[in-house]
Amino acid sequence: QDGDLKFPLESVKKLKELMDGNRQVNPRMMVPKASYSPCQEKHLPEEFRPVCKREDADMIFRRLSLAAEDDLCEICANAACAGCF
Repeated sequence: QDGDLKFPLESVKKLKELMDGNRQVNPRMMVPKASYSPCQEKHLPEEFRPVCKREDADMIFRRLSLAAEDDLCEICANAACAGCF
């Protein structure tokens, strides 16, 4: 969840894979980070397409990607949870 937007966890994990995969390209051939957007990905889950039309899309994608970090348990990744640490 990001604000009033809600997405399935599996879709958020797929988003993170797409975003991380873009960073692992040869740095000389990679699109500069500032100009990269997951909206350019043909495999972007369909539920994220409406986000691409928003001005704050890049921030939303960044926050969702952070929420799907591998080192966080799925419960603790939710900001509304307490008592995980």
